[in-house]
This record gives sequence, structure tokens and C-alpha cells, in this order.
Amino acid sequence: MKNEDAAKLLHAVRDLAPAIASRSAEIEEARRLPADLLGQLKAAGCFRMFLPRSHGGHEVDLRTGMDVLEALARADGATGWTVMIGSESPHLFSLLPRERFDAIYTGGPDVIIGGGFNAQGEAHATDGGYRVTGRWSFASGCEHASWLFGNCVIMDGGRPRMGPAGDAGEVREVREVREVREVREVPEMRGMLFPASEARIIDTWSVLGLRGTGSHDIALEGAFCPEANTFDIFRGLPSVTGPGFVAPVLHFVLHMGAVAVGIAQGALDDIVTLASSGKKRLYARAQLADSPLFQVNLGRAETSVRAARALLRDTGDEFWDACVNNPGATLAMAPRISGALAWVTEVTARAVDACYQAGGGGVARNTSPVQRRFRDIHTFSQHAAAAEGWFGQVGAALLGQPTGFWT
Repeated sequence: MKNEDAAKLLHAVRDLAPAIASRSAEIEEARRLPADLLGQLKAAGCFRMFLPRSHGGHEVDLRTGMDVLEALARADGATGWTVMIGSESPHLFSLLPRERFDAIYTGGPDVIIGGGFNAQGEAHATDGGYRVTGRWSFASGCEHASWLFGNCVIMDGGRPRMGPAGDAGEVREVREVREVREVREVPEMRGMLFPASEARIIDTWSVLGLRGTGSHDIALEGAFCPEANTFDIFRGLPSVTGPGFVAPVLHFVLHMGAVAVGIAQGALDDIVTLASSGKKRLYARAQLADSPLFQVNLGRAETSVRAARALLRDTGDEFWDACVNNPGATLAMAPRISGALAWVTEVTARAVDACYQAGGGGVARNTSPVQRRFRDIHTFSQHAAAAEGWFGQVGAALLGQPTGFWT
């Protein structure tokens, strides 16, 4: 059930949405969220929405979080994406020891982390921690983050330290029955966390879409990271209890889907506004709004976006119910959750394409909000988590076969 904080948060975000939409061009030009807008989003509670109330957060449920992210992405895709990344900070911090999690929030609830999930660094074991060198791409929001992290391959004696593949539960079970010899070994990886001031930000974010996310590269060279500031991103066990911290990465996947739906809904809003303004394409006999073909394509696109939203909500509600009542069942849902994001991405991209194609030559201009949506959704679709290959996990699960990444 949504608490009072959740209702206030949704109301605040919807009040902010028109102002955010009006600043989309400014956000793109700056390639980051303006400082005053960032302050407004913090004041609204966006970056603390998933944080436990015990630490000053709102502790909202998954559906509320998805609604917030969709509303923000509907106003501006880059804002939705940036808030998504920042709001997930507690999930990542929860993979640290509990005393470190508590210490991070002693100064207030709006603590933002950014960094790289791909293991593009090396962490060399040393006394009390690791020496870290690496360069990580796509560190969204890094310019306003308080902490930055990079996922690393653990090095020991100049070579990668090997460990068993599979999820944490699977590894424990195999060890208990002493069948380690049958486990496929892979390099061990851990996220290395640093105060943002210790990392170097490299200006690389010149891209097609989602330009306002400030997703630059970050780099470290021989920096010391204490053991207590390291965590296993994909298979770590959260030190914070509660349904919002069960299987954090699966929450992230559903959050991404909400951003995709928001971008597509924004494109529908924009093309309806354009058509309602009396738009008439060159050589056309009737205004765009009066064209039966346009109406068919618009209706198909809108129905597709509603279907994407419905799938996300249904999947999210099922996942949240498992997080609350049967956390052990959540991992089995991973293939369907990842497959849902892949499908939502395909469907929303086609809906945005339909809006772009219907708009005529005018929407090719940089000043067109429809063009911005087109660029944003196609940049979104390049994300590894949205790739069509995740459908293979769904198929493998249906066949009773190993599903790869999650098992």
C-alpha cells in the first residue's frame, strides 16, 4: 500500500513535470541536469524515494517508484534516466556492510552514487583492501554524485582471481555438497567505491540521445579502496532488510522499463500536440489530424505503449509480491523480468518511430521534441540490459535449461 510520502512524492513530481519539459533543450545543451533543477528534484524526494524511512527516506513500493520515473521521463527522457540512476543509490550502498551503509547516510538522505557496472578496471589485492586502476564508461550523473564506483576484476599475484559462476545461492549449495569441481570458474568481480573527489571525470558524453544524463567516463589510477568499500554488484547480499532491497538488479531492470514507457508516452503527447495545431504535411490533402492513416498509426502506437505499461506493471506487481512474501522466489523471475524489458524497449521504440515518421520534415529539426524522443529511445535501446538476447533466457527457462547470466 502506498504511504503518505509516496502520494506527496508523486504529486510533487507531476507538479514539476511541465517545468522540466520546458527545459529539455537547456538540459541537452548543458549535457547534465542544471543545479537548480537537481535541487528541486532532491527537495521533492526523488533521490531518497527508495531509502528506508529509518534513514530519512520515503521507502516507497516498486509501483510508486516506476510511476515516478515514468512521469519524469515523460517530461524529459534524460531527467527520468538521471533520477533513476540516482534514486537507486541505496540499493547499491546496501551491498556494503551495514555499518558502512549507516555511515554514508549520517549526513542526510540525498546521497547519490554513480559509476560503471561493466568490469573495466583491475583491483589488486593488498593489505586491508585493493589498489584500483581503471576507466569506466557511461557513469550517468557522475558530475553531481557524492560517491563513484567502478566494477573490477580482482587480481591476485598479477592474475585474475577465479571463483565459481552462478548466483550466490547456487554457489553455496554446490559448496555444501562438495561438488566444487563441477562448477565453471570465472574471474571474481567487485565494485570499488570512492568519494567522488578521488576519481577523474573524462568528458566523453557526446552522443545521439539522452544527452542530458552527463554519462561521462570516470577513471582511477592506483587508488586505494578499503575492503569495507567494496561490494558484489550482481550477486551480493544486501545488508538492509525489506522488500525494496531483495534482488536489487531486478528492481533496476523494471525501473529502466518505466523510463522507456515514459519516453514513448512523451512522444505520443508531442505528436498529438503537433497534429492538433493544424499541422499539414507537404502535398497532403488534409491536415494531419484528419488523416485516417495517421489516426490508425497513432491508435496503434498508443495501444502499444499501454500494453508495454501493462506488462511492466503486471510483472512489477508479481515481483514485488515475491519480495514481500517469498524473497527466495525472486531469482526464478529474472528471465521474465529481463525479457519484459527487452520487449518493452522494442515496442516503445516502434511507437516513437511511428510518431517521428508521422511528423514530417519539421520533426527532423533539433528544436523538435519529437526528434528528441526519437534520439532518446534509440540511445536507450543500445543499453545491454535492453538487448534482444535476453529473450533467450525466457526461452531457456521454459525449456528447463540453464538461463545463462542469472544461473
